Amino acid sequence: MSIKRLTTALATALCLTAASAGLAQDSRPASTASAPAATAPKLLVVIAVDQLSADLFSEYRSHFTGGFARLASGVVFPSGYQAHGATETCPGHSTILTGNHPARTGIVANNYFDLAVGREDKRVYCAEDERVEGTASGSGKYAPSVEHLLVPTLGDLMKARDPAAQVVSIAGKDRAAIMMGGRRADELMWLAPTGLTSYRGTALSPTATQAGAAIAAAIAQPRPAMTLPRDCAARDIAIATDAKGGSVGTGRLARDGGDFRRFMASPEADGAVLATGAAIRAARKMGEGPGTDLLILGLSATDYVGHGAGTEGSEMCLQMLALDRELGDFFARIDATGIDYAAVLTADHGGHDLPERNRQNGWPEAQRVDPALYPAVLGKAVAEKLGLPQPLLYGDGPFGDLYFSKALTPTQRKAAMAEVLARLRAHPQVEVALTAEELAAHPMPTRAADLWSVKDRIRASFYAPRSGDIILALKPRVTPIAEPGAGYVATHGSVWDYDRRVPILFWRKGLAGFEQSNAVMTVDILPTLAALAGLELDRSKIDGRCLDLISGPASSCRP
Repeated sequence: MSIKRLTTALATALCLTAASAGLAQDSRPASTASAPAATAPKLLVVIAVDQLSADLFSEYRSHFTGGFARLASGVVFPSGYQAHGATETCPGHSTILTGNHPARTGIVANNYFDLAVGREDKRVYCAEDERVEGTASGSGKYAPSVEHLLVPTLGDLMKARDPAAQVVSIAGKDRAAIMMGGRRADELMWLAPTGLTSYRGTALSPTATQAGAAIAAAIAQPRPAMTLPRDCAARDIAIATDAKGGSVGTGRLARDGGDFRRFMASPEADGAVLATGAAIRAARKMGEGPGTDLLILGLSATDYVGHGAGTEGSEMCLQMLALDRELGDFFARIDATGIDYAAVLTADHGGHDLPERNRQNGWPEAQRVDPALYPAVLGKAVAEKLGLPQPLLYGDGPFGDLYFSKALTPTQRKAAMAEVLARLRAHPQVEVALTAEELAAHPMPTRAADLWSVKDRIRASFYAPRSGDIILALKPRVTPIAEPGAGYVATHGSVWDYDRRVPILFWRKGLAGFEQSNAVMTVDILPTLAALAGLELDRSKIDGRCLDLISGPASSCRP
């Protein structure tokens, strides 16, 4: 679903103006000839593209003519960093509008384990309330919640200063909408098979309800294969993923009617979020009042494509070029209103291609993880050797946080710890295995993010009440998926720069563009936007710093 199609479907119901509903789409970068206004923008637009690595942005930058080109005409930080080690969706989104690393946000992973939780399922999803009876951490079984986020978001701070400020957060994934939207958003929603949904018991606004119905109708319709642009032809090469004839690389993003996962793994999903954002902005008249409003958009399709087909095939090429067009259409609709707005785009993490294609494209060392490193397998082996109770070890995968059973006596725990560490540290695929005690004693890093050690990176994701007893990092180019499956051939989550580096792009009409290739961080976005909006911050409570967006002696970073 494109923003044009959904906006057309909603135009009559939402009583959009003729100029807005019938807008001729011109996504060329707007003129930056005039000086930027000294006053705060009326609207802040924050866009997070899930799994948009700095490498992916660089690879396609010369092909962009729409929304990405608009943003690239502004202030470009091509080497932004999700500086921490837990480069997953939830921790990454938690940094973007809080100004804090996961060590402060408390969002240490997509899932962590709380062995004291009262339910049978001890795994806890980052954006759930596990106290709700009858719930579990699995998809569709949890109660979505913001309770695990320990710090306020930009929207929370804006509402505290001015309760009339409007904050809306819309995303493909619930964790993206929640971690960026915070506790005080006026509207917060995400995509679902039924169109759009929000917290349990929360009714959508009339505009969101209408948008959701249009999205649900689109999901129900089959989508034919997309036409491969000439720019994508060189990437149209099949890569075998298993012995049964499975392959990726030549997909055209077709799907059957009602296939929600394939809908999410396509530009349609991003177009739906952008179109809904444009519709709700118009209905609420965001950016048209006396203060500054905040519109947050989380675009998830790039992540679904990256997991399902990798980052270097025709599938990702189709996604990147279509997303560029969708962003261009979205910006053009806001331009038509004449609102003074500032936009920023970044990502929650990067991503890495599947090892089978890496081995064909100049990196023969790329490999899949040894199944022996999965927590259940490792724990079973150690328990059997030492005669310890099982299950011994808990974890969400063969990297990240590992937790020992609470049933162990102190003596048993000491023996298990020594054996697990010895096995991990001797394994050829393991870069480092650090204990919680080692990390707690390590100071938070303060240097530029490109100079951080591996231990620094893991420390920035470490929050003692939720982090594991051991934190495991694999060596570079080791994909933590032992056997590829449908929709899951590649991933992210490592401590390495291909997962940490993301673009950070700022644009505002009248803002002279420049490029700064030195390392900045996503935690710098909140103080930068706060300065634009004239919002004072307690600097002792954030990890980021304001980025000066004005080239020359003037500064956009107010004291």
